[in-house]
Amino acid sequence: MSQTNGISHEDEGIDYSDIEERYRVEQTEGFDNLLVVDGVPIIDKSKLEKLVAKISKEFSRKGAKISPENITVPFGDDGKSKGFIFMEFKTPDEAVHALTTMNGVPFDSKHNFIINRFSEIEQYANMDPVYIEPKFEEYKPREHLRAWLADPQGRDQYATYRGDDVEIHWHGKPSNCEVQYERPNWTDLYVAWSPQGKYLATLHRQGVRLWGGPTWQPIQRFAHPLVKLIHFSPSEQYLVTWSHEPIVVPEGALQGPQYFSPEDEGNSIAVWDIKTGNLLRTFPSIPVTGGDEAVKKQGVVWPAFKWSSDDRYVARVTPGQQISIYETPGMGLLDKKSIKIEGVVDFEWCPLGDKDMDEINAAKSGAPGKAKKQPRENMLVYWTPELGNQPARVTLMAIPSRTILRQKNLFNVSDCKLYWQDQGDCLCVRVDRHTKTKKSIFCNLEIFRVREKDFPVEVVELKDTVTDFSWEPRGERFAVVSSSDPNLGNAGPGATIKTDVSFYQLDRGRGDFKLLTTLANRTSNTIRWSPRGRHVVLATVGSTSKSELEFWDLDFNNEDLGKKDGPQEWGSGIQRLGSADHYGVTDVEWDPSGRYLATSASTWRHTLENGYAIWDFKGQELEKHLLDRFKQFLWRPRPRTLLTKEQQKAIRKDLKKYSRAFDEEDATEEGKVSAELIAQRKRLVDEWNAWRARCKRENSGRSKKRNVAVEDVDEEKEEVAVWIDEVIEQIEEEVVE
Repeated sequence: MSQTNGISHEDEGIDYSDIEERYRVEQTEGFDNLLVVDGVPIIDKSKLEKLVAKISKEFSRKGAKISPENITVPFGDDGKSKGFIFMEFKTPDEAVHALTTMNGVPFDSKHNFIINRFSEIEQYANMDPVYIEPKFEEYKPREHLRAWLADPQGRDQYATYRGDDVEIHWHGKPSNCEVQYERPNWTDLYVAWSPQGKYLATLHRQGVRLWGGPTWQPIQRFAHPLVKLIHFSPSEQYLVTWSHEPIVVPEGALQGPQYFSPEDEGNSIAVWDIKTGNLLRTFPSIPVTGGDEAVKKQGVVWPAFKWSSDDRYVARVTPGQQISIYETPGMGLLDKKSIKIEGVVDFEWCPLGDKDMDEINAAKSGAPGKAKKQPRENMLVYWTPELGNQPARVTLMAIPSRTILRQKNLFNVSDCKLYWQDQGDCLCVRVDRHTKTKKSIFCNLEIFRVREKDFPVEVVELKDTVTDFSWEPRGERFAVVSSSDPNLGNAGPGATIKTDVSFYQLDRGRGDFKLLTTLANRTSNTIRWSPRGRHVVLATVGSTSKSELEFWDLDFNNEDLGKKDGPQEWGSGIQRLGSADHYGVTDVEWDPSGRYLATSASTWRHTLENGYAIWDFKGQELEKHLLDRFKQFLWRPRPRTLLTKEQQKAIRKDLKKYSRAFDEEDATEEGKVSAELIAQRKRLVDEWNAWRARCKRENSGRSKKRNVAVEDVDEEKEEVAVWIDEVIEQIEEEVVE
């Protein structure tokens, strides 16, 4: 500050605000592509070139490409670097990617990168230099998120959403069915379980909340305003959210790894880390160009991203252009580029079955003395339509190597649907074909046997249109619903479409899939296999005139298949166990054990006789509840068993021993029910006798007040009049016309 005659300008009261305003530099503008990286080793100038080259290599390896020329290392007066550097990227998007990818990543054993935007430095400039020791928080153990699996009765749970109330129920024997937890206004839209049942998700205007544990404490929150749709990854590590409203970050909004930043504005899809609650990346929605009216109205094809079974990769398709695969947790593009596929329509990841999981676990454990078997790569399948003279194609591709494992050309294709068997053993491609005149549609099933050499393909030809397809879980059978009804696709309100349901099974001797049986002239349009296989329910869902349920057992006579003498007749084990009806049924879902089936009628679809019912696997109704404003019924999923194959075999071998104990428990339960019923009846009789005695005493008291002896009071008599008809004379006359 300059002085004149010992008097400072400040003392003279001169106002410099106009000059400061004129020459003020806006630091928040134009620096979005600059990052400040802390946690860098302190060096002298002789090691500068080596350090810059190594940092550039580390960033570029993670997809945040930067050249050494764009890295600035400041030095102090002592000739040593200051422990931080400046990075200048070409675009703000590249800077954001580097920030999300490299923040917190270790550089060596003693240094971790800590990255901030250059425009955020000002907020740290005016910090209080006085260190305030944070308050020590006493450790509080968290509740076990899988505590429900330790239930002594081995009961399952389910959630119901009615009106504004959400309830968690135990399901077991009649005396053990109870509400475990209930809470009003728990959600604004709907509830959803995570794939392994660890979390319950609720949706609100502010975002998504996850709950868990025996007392349903809040576990995590994700701030995505006006969220409409959510999707968990298979291993419950990540969550994808979508809102029809693009992301907007208002001025003064909270900033941090758990919140949106200005770079996210305009996007609609967000990917989150469930354990930390941090935002990994946001994406714009892809405009819907096809699909049914419901998809067009919703504005997005959901799920927009599809996860590999091990959560290593997440991918989405840009119709007609490419498949983009991202690696977790950095969410960077695999090999820094998408897979360009002209005309690509859809794709699906191959599930990892028990065999694959055993290989993965063995490779991780590295048990000594055993040869390590390298687990197979992740695999996906995609299809492309006919383009010009090029036929339609179905392609199997290994990831991350991008090796094409198998291709199959298809002709006269109208549409394709991809169905993986849950163990990843087989792939069914449902091909809707048209005749040369394109006036009629028929269907072929192209079945790839993935675990066999060269991926052999078998074709099952069907004359009718297939409306539903479903693999048997952990099995070698599948079921299809087909129809030749002329009203198919143009059915009006109340119309019933006639369908046929066919079952196929792999014939080990011939090596192909063979028809077991066909159930003709049904109205069933939905197939629901038990999670354990064998049992299946055929349902008529979404119809206003039919609501039939058929319970089938595909191994009814084959309990000792392979032990009986002589060949078994093909399809002889198929038997209908029962049939039922649930008017207006909209949802059909098996419980995780495969012993019970729940059907529900949601008010989101119609307002007639809403509620839910629970049946056993034979079709016997166990309970039914008609509830106004009923919206959802969801069984709580169970995780994969931790028992080894040897332990499971031992349990199956001693199953009769366990079944005796279960039979005793059932008999005791029935005895308790009978005893309670007898006690209730006795209590009602005692109440009736007590009421009669009280009435007699009151009548006696009133009679004494009137000075009338009780013994002189005549009891009321009931007179009964009996009419008797007696025939005195009967005369018959003949009438001549």
